Amino acid sequence: MAKLNKLQVATLPDAVLDRRQAVPALIERPEDFLIVAGLAGTAQELSAMTNESPGVFGLGGAMGAAPMMGLGLALAQPKRRVLVVTGDGELLMNLGALATIALQNPPNLTVICVDNGHYGETGNQDSHTGLGVALDRIAAGAGFPVVHTINTEADLAEGRRLLREGSGLAFILLRVKEGPTHKIKRNLVPHVERDRFRRALLGV
Repeated sequence: MAKLNKLQVATLPDAVLDRRQAVPALIERPEDFLIVAGLAGTAQELSAMTNESPGVFGLGGAMGAAPMMGLGLALAQPKRRVLVVTGDGELLMNLGALATIALQNPPNLTVICVDNGHYGETGNQDSHTGLGVALDRIAAGAGFPVVHTINTEADLAEGRRLLREGSGLAFILLRVKEGPTHKIKRNLVPHVERDRFRRALLGV
């Protein structure tokens, strides 16, 4: 098997943010959004922030599904702000979703990728982003009109502004250092999660 070579790209600063603080600092009030959270770390963090709020649909075992679910939700609910919060490993499983989302261009959708450069669920191997793949550049190339990369606390303010004041589709890459996520016991029964989110969404 050929040896993997690290991509020759512009040197990025080492990630310094702790995801357990950075995700809440970016989103602040999750109740202001409809949220689709990718599996593993992001779903854990959003569940910890909201005490499993019915406005958060946290995935489990559906790797790669969050971006397209968020697109469908944004198109169906054009008057609501929709967030997809996913990880680098999950997004790498479905990069074509970025192209589809950009072509549809829903103005009420923001995709947040929490990028720690590792596959945390399978043994903490380096992910493609840990070897040099730049998801923010891929999003820009796919046609996202707004792309913002967060490397430090100073970059969070613009990310928060985009979430609340931005008037178009956006992609936010939140670079975090490798480390543990919040660990909480989630309800992983699919129909319970679905029905709870549906009631919150439709008020029935």
